[in-house]
Amino acid sequence: MRRLLTLLLLVPAAAVGACGEKHDATGPPGARPFTLVLDFFPNADHAGVYSAMASGEFSRVGLKVTPRVPSDPSAPLKLVAAGQADMAISYEPELLLARDRGLRLVSVGALVQQPLTSIIALGDRHLTGVAGLAGKRVGTAGIPYQSAELKTALSNAGVDPARVQEVNVGFNLVPAMLSHKVDATLGGFWNYEALQLGLAHRNPTVIRVDRAGVPTYDELVLVVREQDARAHGAQIRAFLHALARGEAAVRADPSAAVNQLLAANHDLDRRLQLASVHHSLGAFFPADSTRPFGYQDPRAWDAFGRWMFSHHLLTQPPVAAMAMTDEFLPGQGI
Repeated sequence: MRRLLTLLLLVPAAAVGACGEKHDATGPPGARPFTLVLDFFPNADHAGVYSAMASGEFSRVGLKVTPRVPSDPSAPLKLVAAGQADMAISYEPELLLARDRGLRLVSVGALVQQPLTSIIALGDRHLTGVAGLAGKRVGTAGIPYQSAELKTALSNAGVDPARVQEVNVGFNLVPAMLSHKVDATLGGFWNYEALQLGLAHRNPTVIRVDRAGVPTYDELVLVVREQDARAHGAQIRAFLHALARGEAAVRADPSAAVNQLLAANHDLDRRLQLASVHHSLGAFFPADSTRPFGYQDPRAWDAFGRWMFSHHLLTQPPVAAMAMTDEFLPGQGI
């Protein structure tokens, strides 16, 4: 699994917008160490990172990128906020929660540009839609925004949330279904847990939360400190440009990208990772092909922030222009 919450605050749009030049740097001769904290162990969602490392894209822009696997799901944003890492992979909801609590962090690009979180049930539960959850037990990881997503999906389907029993199963979402502790879960990813169940011939029913009434959001985002965005814009820009080329290589040859992942994490199942990469390609890039890799839609961020505020997850509605910036993406900026 991967999610869990951490906590933060925001950066003026003008301040972030002024960081770093637009020109696509090729990097200085000496490679600068650059620490990237992953959201979880290396997996298909990180294929572009490992592709860019293996092909030398990062070194060509003057960066020596070192991925770090977090000790726990709350670690990535904390490490960046404390200045112990240059960048973290996290989640849009977690970034907004963190900013709401005062951490001065900002998203500089979307690694996965649509929600992966889903309602999942095994085939023997005969779930045909959200309405079928009435009278059932639904497992979550006990994360507040997952509860809000469940209530939104139920209400959108005309089901009184009081008719559904939410069960905190921690991160044991799949085992809770397999043991019939719950009838369905919300929190697994359609590009991972759902595929895993499918490969095991469990015929899962999968309902993506953004197709069940929850506003769309960027599942995985690249986060830096506001002060680093101001002071080290050229390095952030170089990282994102190299990552964009790594992602393009993943799209061109998913099998080679999975080989690079397996070299980084020998415990991965190649069949599952290859299926996940193939299944995820549409989420790695903007739906609008005219937008650059990593594009974040401020209108979508505003809508999702308002949704979080309406569910009392935030103390004040966030301003997208302060929480995210596309300034450093390929072809963007001044």
